[in-house]
Amino acid sequence: HIVLEGFRCEVTVNKLCRREGIKPNNFYSWTKEFMEASKQRPSRDTTRDVTRQDITAPRRESADLKDLEADLSLDLHRLKKT
Repeated sequence: HIVLEGFRCEVTVNKLCRREGIKPNNFYSWTKEFMEASKQRPSRDTTRDVTRQDITAPRRESADLKDLEADLSLDLHRLKKT
């Protein structure tokens, strides 16, 4: 919260630190940690180790299951008629 408020530049870092009762060195240390964490986060969130097979296999299986369901529904309907 404090780091984000410092980024907004609505108040000087010194005033912010005095108001919150922290030392400016702590603020700058937290800011550095925040920036390092934000650099690492996008690479973890956007990197995917997925192959085309990982995507198409479930789609194919889903289509096969839908076809099977349709066949079974038709068989059941025919059996009910007899």
